[in-house]
Amino acid sequence: MSWSVGSSRDAVVVIVSLPYRVPRKLPAVPGILLRRDTTKEAELFVLRHENTVLRRQLAGPVRYEPADRFWFAALSSLIPRRRWAQVFPVQPGTVPARHRRLIAKKWDCSKRRGRTGRRPTPAALKELVLRLAEENPRWGHRRIQGEPARLGHPISPSTVRQILNAAGIDPAPRRSGPGRRAFLTAQAEGIIAADFFHPDTVLGKRLYVPAFLEHGTRRLHPTGVTAHPTGRWAVQQARNLAAGFGTRMESLRFMLRDRDTQYTEAFDAVFPSEDVDVLLGGPRAPRMNAHCERVIGTIRREAVDHVLIVNEARARRVLGRYQDHYNGHRPHQARDRLPPDVSEEPAAERRHGHPGKLRRTRIPGGAINEYRYAA
Repeated sequence: MSWSVGSSRDAVVVIVSLPYRVPRKLPAVPGILLRRDTTKEAELFVLRHENTVLRRQLAGPVRYEPADRFWFAALSSLIPRRRWAQVFPVQPGTVPARHRRLIAKKWDCSKRRGRTGRRPTPAALKELVLRLAEENPRWGHRRIQGEPARLGHPISPSTVRQILNAAGIDPAPRRSGPGRRAFLTAQAEGIIAADFFHPDTVLGKRLYVPAFLEHGTRRLHPTGVTAHPTGRWAVQQARNLAAGFGTRMESLRFMLRDRDTQYTEAFDAVFPSEDVDVLLGGPRAPRMNAHCERVIGTIRREAVDHVLIVNEARARRVLGRYQDHYNGHRPHQARDRLPPDVSEEPAAERRHGHPGKLRRTRIPGGAINEYRYAA
């Protein structure tokens, strides 16, 4: 039988302490035996009550040393077995329970046993499955299973199903058509949106500015400023936009606008001549033209609200400089932090090195800062 280090230490303590403890306690035994029964019973009742009071005040169980257990065992021969449960503080089932734990610990090989079953799915493969499911809602779990296998990551269909179910994604392909957001995202390269916004001058005069936004590139085009918008003036702004686009008009398919009365039939006629269909938003539904509404709010927060506009000429200068900043310098979330007119990230040495002095340019009127490295 094998003994643990703790059991060997306890045995040594018991053997060493017995020659000292036993002679000290043996002289008290004859005195106890020679006392009158009444006196002994009274002392026993006192000691039992004191023991009960002390146990009641303890927050946890009593911890006995090996020598204490030996002393209880020595006195047990003087007391009938049927009274052990009332006399001794240790319950009768304590010793068998300790023995069972000792045997169970002896044969417990869980710490030495290797992991059983299949290896867990790598976290990178789980992320790939979830990305494929998010970007391809019409793919079922079997179609998703084929794509990682083609990329060199074989995975079973049941594992793909478990990953999707754990993420709350239906493993079956979506049979219905795309929603409005998915449709607009798929058609973004062919959509241009239009809306009017109204900055006010220092004297409270209202100006009107038509803003056009390309959904695909997020390129902004504020085409003009006037205090008296007419149908003829709005048509001229549409023609100026089409002329400025040149051959790029061939990539557009839809013009998205609201139902403002400043858009006339002549305005709409400019775009069908360029093979661009005009789509109207719902009445009082600005969210149907959310991209254009958002860019107008950006113009206000970053430029117009921080500059005093005296007249139309001042408004044209402010909006022109902001247009250059927005299209050529301002990072955009929808384009991976790239400006609309920039197609690639800066070189690595520009991003991680120290090429030179950093210069700041303030526009318009100091409301916005641009940063570039000196040549």
